Amino acid sequence: MFMFWLIASTLVAACMATAMIFIRMRAARQPASIKKIILPPFFMSTGAFMFIFPVFRVEWTQVIEAVAVGMLFSIFLIRTSKLEVRDGDIYLKPSKAFVFILFGLLILRVILKLIIGQTISFGETSGMFFLLALGMILTWRLAMLRQFLRLEKTLET
Repeated sequence: MFMFWLIASTLVAACMATAMIFIRMRAARQPASIKKIILPPFFMSTGAFMFIFPVFRVEWTQVIEAVAVGMLFSIFLIRTSKLEVRDGDIYLKPSKAFVFILFGLLILRVILKLIIGQTISFGETSGMFFLLALGMILTWRLAMLRQFLRLEKTLET
């Protein structure tokens, strides 16, 4: 049963990574905005309702570990997410490395899931990987917001 959930969750993550690549390519064609930067983590945060169910709950040490690993992983996304000024607007500059980093993180996630999944339950693993993803996306988007605000100030002057 564990192997089924591992394969299913990996396929879902691969589909999400592929979708992120296409979303990122489309986003590069439109000006960035504060709303476009901060809304994705808010939308994702609704997934925290999973912790209402006891099967998904994790210890506080696991919360700290998962969020810290997510913040560490976000460094790769922050390094490949550059904003630039074009025609008086701020745009996300496309990066060829983003695709490789996204799929590299997916592979690393699967390996970690295999290792962690042997010692803790599927529900706890799911909870930890949700927190990892939330920590990664929140940190990445905060860094993008900071960069956006800095560029916006230069546009105003």
